Amino acid sequence: MKNEDLVEKIERVRQKMIAAGMTEGLTSQETIKLSETLDELLNLSFVVLSNAKDITLN
Repeated sequence: MKNEDLVEKIERVRQKMIAAGMTEGLTSQETIKLSETLDELLNLSFVVLSNAKDITLN
């Protein structure tokens, strides 16, 4: 997955999570599921950026 695609996916999931939180509540299963998905995507983004930084420095 390209970094740009990952950033777009993070933004889509973030928007869905916000909408779910506003309509279903912050503790709804849907909001929690989206929050967990967002966490996974952000962790993946961190790994991708860290690897890119390592490649650039070498």
